[in-house]
Amino acid sequence: MLRGITVVALEQAVAAPLATRHLADLGARVIKVERPDGGDFARRYDTAVAGMGSHFVWLNRGKESVTLDLKNPAGAAVLADLIARADVFLQNLAPGVAGRLGFGAAELRARHPRLVTVSLSGYGTGGPLATRRAYDMLVQSETGLASVTGGPERPAKTGIPASDIAAGMYAFSGALAALLGRERTGQGAVVETSLFDATAEWLGYQIHYTSATGIVPPRAGLSHGSIAPYDAYPTADGAEVLIGIQNDREWARFAPSFLGRPDLAEHPDWATNVARVRNRRLVDALVGGRTATLPAADVIARLDAIDVASSRLNTIADLLSHPQLAARDRWRSVATPVGPVRALRPPFDFDGVEPSMGPVPALGQHTDEVLTWLGYPPEKIAALRAEGVVQAGS
Repeated sequence: MLRGITVVALEQAVAAPLATRHLADLGARVIKVERPDGGDFARRYDTAVAGMGSHFVWLNRGKESVTLDLKNPAGAAVLADLIARADVFLQNLAPGVAGRLGFGAAELRARHPRLVTVSLSGYGTGGPLATRRAYDMLVQSETGLASVTGGPERPAKTGIPASDIAAGMYAFSGALAALLGRERTGQGAVVETSLFDATAEWLGYQIHYTSATGIVPPRAGLSHGSIAPYDAYPTADGAEVLIGIQNDREWARFAPSFLGRPDLAEHPDWATNVARVRNRRLVDALVGGRTATLPAADVIARLDAIDVASSRLNTIADLLSHPQLAARDRWRSVATPVGPVRALRPPFDFDGVEPSMGPVPALGQHTDEVLTWLGYPPEKIAALRAEGVVQAGS
């Protein structure tokens, strides 16, 4: 889908690498610029994948790794040459660093009118927090996401880096929109997004609810502040099943058919969602008392029969063997420097098009190849390596 598009990425951690990995999965050539002294620090978050970092394996397939010391003028010159041949330049350096290095968006666009620049930051340009460093957990706290996550007793961050992922996906979609716009106008664009803005957007329900009522939705664990019943309920075989009644028509089926209580289908204390939320403890006790008499498979089968939504409360281990993924052929093998690993197809499908899903690169693996593509003769490449500006593959 994006073959012929070249992306130069000055990136690390999660947000920007997620955006460029999706571009690579769609066929773009992604040249990842890394520091010679260790590269993207996500390479070393852990050693779970046969010595490689699990975050890095997840986020960096299909890319080419080039090492450059950008503090050395010769390294900055190489990056300038790369950007001159790029369609997209995407970076998530600390606030102000790209500009100080000579790679600010306005400067680049003045030199390369067709270039799309994408910048990810913690808090965006301007404002009192613009220069602060920002990591996923900090932004989850600053935006209030952590305050509505977890159980009643204590806030919690999400189990995934939600702020990073949100910003990465907006950077990805922004880059695609800018490339489409360039096809129509011949002009590139400056795209900016931040972890703070992306996370605030994802809190839209809480924002509108609190603005309208003056009440901050309480932390509810697996429950929902505005819907009941909506929670995990115990079963006779020790599992838990999530049940969510989305509207009063569903309750009118659920009460007589699953609970065995036809009298509650129209009872004023039970028949409407507003009433059920007001009486949540009674509702949850009644539903949990019923599910506890049945094994999980029977609970789900009975709910399916009356078209009421439910799911098992699974673990990540359960996901790895989930029949839905197997039946839909979602797993692929991806090459890495430590051998093949199993990875999921990207979550967008195009009829008849297989996603690229190329290898995960070793640090600096493609340095010589990319410099040769830029037209650098062997003696210049050797000189750059001798000066420590680049390093060969490791």
